[in-house]
Amino acid sequence: MSYECFKVEISDNIAHVVLNRPDKRNNMNPAFWKELPAIIKDIDYGSKARVIVISSTGPHFTAGLDVSSFASVTDPINQADEKTKRLQSGTAFYDNVLEMQGAFNCIDDCRLPVLVAIQGGCIGGGVDLITSCDIRYATEDAFLTIFETNIGMTADVGTFPRLVKLIPEGYVKEMAYTGRKVGAEEAKTMGLINQVYKDQKTMLEAVMVIAADIASKAPLAVYGCKKMINYARDHNTTDSLDYIAIWNATHLKVEEIQEAMVANTEKRPGNFVDLPKSRKQG
Repeated sequence: MSYECFKVEISDNIAHVVLNRPDKRNNMNPAFWKELPAIIKDIDYGSKARVIVISSTGPHFTAGLDVSSFASVTDPINQADEKTKRLQSGTAFYDNVLEMQGAFNCIDDCRLPVLVAIQGGCIGGGVDLITSCDIRYATEDAFLTIFETNIGMTADVGTFPRLVKLIPEGYVKEMAYTGRKVGAEEAKTMGLINQVYKDQKTMLEAVMVIAADIASKAPLAVYGCKKMINYARDHNTTDSLDYIAIWNATHLKVEEIQEAMVANTEKRPGNFVDLPKSRKQG
């Protein structure tokens, strides 16, 4: 399937999703918000891979929201007249933001680990995107900025609820209040970036090795890890311990454990079952 904003390749259980509008600095136009969740859900629900890698093209990862399309976000669908438009504009804006948030929520909700490789600028909505991913990598020239502050907005697509759970609150507030550029090495010091590489080619090669390592593990176990980590992030220790006990009581498979142990002993890839296709599909 072809997309306006993305290129998708699936090989060796790794789905590579590439932002593919470098001439537009991969800004997030209306098509972006529809295509991204459709792609993620298709891979996840159809169990087409075991790990997803998101990367980009051109000098910048993404310039964030396409501001030329922003003017229409308060327009109600099928507006009757100017008075109706004015009265419904707030609700229309709210609905639009929920749809945009959903485009990144699907990454957080995805059963598969999602890795992101960032080069150049990761601006505005780009920060919303990468904070929804499981693991973040960057090039030396990469930088992040909560740019919305600089144009009189408060970031609303996912940055703050996720960023405050990734790095100390003081860093979040400084980034938000100033809208300044945070370089890759500083972001790594904060704990937001896992590793920094000299250039995009080196980064992608390394990230694909990490993705292949993840893809070699039992998918049911990796899914459980993501589910438990995300649950623990949002709940207290007592609830999280109880949930993981219940999870393993229903999901732990002795056959998969035995296969992993034998495969490690025999120094061969494990023969693991894939995640089932989701009933959400279609």
